[in-house]
Amino acid sequence: MSVTKQEIVFGLENATWPAMLIDSHGTIKRASNGAISVFGKGLESGSANLSIIWSNENRVSSSQFIAQLERAIQPHHQITYIVAGGVHVPFSTIICPIVISGVRYYIFQLLPETGQAKEKGENKTEGQSKDTDILTIHKQKLESTLQFARAVTLDFNNALTSILAHVSLLLSKIEPGNPWRKSLIEIEKSAQRAAEIAADFAAFSLREKYAKSGKTGNINDVVRRAVELFRKPADSYLKWVLHLEKNIFSVNFDEAKIQQAIIKVIENAIEALPDTRKGTISVATQNIDVKEITYDRHVKLTPGQYVCIEIKDDGCGIPADIINRIFEPFFSTKKGHRGLGLTWVYGIITNHGGHVVITSEPGLGTSVRMYLPATKKIVKDVSSSNEDLYGNNTILVVDDEELILTMAEAVLSEYGYTVLTANSGENALDIIKKHKGKIDLVITDLVMPRMSGRELVEEILKIYPNTKILCSSGFVRSSPEEEEENYLQKPFTAQELLLKVKKILSS
Repeated sequence: MSVTKQEIVFGLENATWPAMLIDSHGTIKRASNGAISVFGKGLESGSANLSIIWSNENRVSSSQFIAQLERAIQPHHQITYIVAGGVHVPFSTIICPIVISGVRYYIFQLLPETGQAKEKGENKTEGQSKDTDILTIHKQKLESTLQFARAVTLDFNNALTSILAHVSLLLSKIEPGNPWRKSLIEIEKSAQRAAEIAADFAAFSLREKYAKSGKTGNINDVVRRAVELFRKPADSYLKWVLHLEKNIFSVNFDEAKIQQAIIKVIENAIEALPDTRKGTISVATQNIDVKEITYDRHVKLTPGQYVCIEIKDDGCGIPADIINRIFEPFFSTKKGHRGLGLTWVYGIITNHGGHVVITSEPGLGTSVRMYLPATKKIVKDVSSSNEDLYGNNTILVVDDEELILTMAEAVLSEYGYTVLTANSGENALDIIKKHKGKIDLVITDLVMPRMSGRELVEEILKIYPNTKILCSSGFVRSSPEEEEENYLQKPFTAQELLLKVKKILSS
């Protein structure tokens, strides 16, 4: 099986130390910036052989060494290489086997051999040199892990974007009574859970205590999507009542986290009903303008604006001796539950600067009120009708992942758009120059080989300065200004893509 250079996910291209991806024939398929700096630009071709940088001071030839690796892998080696300028330099080499699309490769990561610093006359004791080398090796291993985490996150988010968008498209088209609707909803919920894991993985790979920056938006949209996950034909006796504030205040929130909190509260409400097919669940949003310090049960609301999300059920209620303990970790009255659900909700809301209040009476039901800080700025309710998502514009979608191109074409064309696709920045520029007619919007991934999304945008705006642009990524994050207007975080649903496209085209 042959694998093209474009299909190979290396993940260490930007590493500052020498790192190379080598196949079983000794061909250097990929090289890091550090390797190119040390050995020269000949490594950029993807066809250079290990033999050109292999010193004859080594006991075996490069081909013999690769053959040994095929038989048995040893992780650490001392190897002498020929660096740029012809100098023979020993490196401590860490070798790791990896399989890509069924093909076996080896990752070579190089560090200067222990003791070289002393040979150069640096004033270090033997202990200091050893400690420094060990520290450097650990740092390199961490950097390697983080680079791979970034690469995996990118691919994982692309796959999730395709799943979420296709499923949400089907849900928007399928009739309420269709027997497959329940399965589609479960797929969507699973994909959304996977998206949360991807976000945590991305946070880890950034090497910082990262909390996804919130965006200013309409909380009603999130409430609607959360409720839709639970509206099932089998639950026809379960009555849903929605009262959403028409002129809702603007809230800065992490959409995925807030939706998790709402879903958890709704799950509890359904479980509280004596028969999950009988009962009423009310979901409401309301603007709250607090003029002076106000108390809701034990919670103090300081002066300012809030949006309150209230979820009520007419279920069994919570006994008075229990209600004060419901936010305690690992406390639960339900068999088999870990008691982390409401603790999780409390953490999400308070991390947004908000408050959670629960009132209940046994036999009469429970009310959960989540207060989120808001600004007295009315946001347009853009989700009023599915018909509003249609358009007849021409859109160019640019992404190096075929799954994304296929998904975008399916979703956008279903809603009336003419869709052009390009798998690279170079192809996109070629399409733009040759296309007869106006391209109304370009949607581009930010992370692509050879020409990045940002470089593509710069080139497009040089030629057609009025072109509307929508950037997207599963890893690279834009500035707050870009994210608000011209940025869509992967993974996203079909509706999120259509809403963003409609908003940009109408601006």
